[in-house]
Amino acid sequence: MGHRLFRDSRVTTHVCLTARALGATQAIIANNRDKELESTIREVSDRFGGHFSIESGANWKQVIHGWRESGGQVVHLTVYGLPLSDVVDQIRDSNKDLLVVVGSEKMPGEMFKLADWNVSITSQPMSEVGALAIFLDWYHDHRELAVTFPGSKVRIIPSKDRKLLEQTV
Repeated sequence: MGHRLFRDSRVTTHVCLTARALGATQAIIANNRDKELESTIREVSDRFGGHFSIESGANWKQVIHGWRESGGQVVHLTVYGLPLSDVVDQIRDSNKDLLVVVGSEKMPGEMFKLADWNVSITSQPMSEVGALAIFLDWYHDHRELAVTFPGSKVRIIPSKDRKLLEQTV
């Protein structure tokens, strides 16, 4: 939430890339349509594989209400929430689809009431990219760090001293 096209383009791109790399299947950019961002994320997904979709311009309240009506639950990452270590098992055990909400600007007070969990990564302000990465890593119990993405056109070869890519198609 709060994506501002010219100011936040790079940060929002990093939020989406982080989400994709760490196990999310979709990004919804609330309120502001950004076709360039959508195109960038689709290109990365096409090249590096996996199943990840992106949508921008959706009304945030409608997204949350629709998510909840379909049986999903909402996790709001905020410095003002309960510590991640105290609630991550409860969130994992819910076995429901999760909508994880991060914001680039002050969140409306209503968001705190709409969320099933308001979760704090630390008791200090931090980047939404960092908060999302830590949350997804803990939620997936570190398993997403070694996932192979199906349908990739290239694969990164680990190296200690250079950039190596392998064509897979």
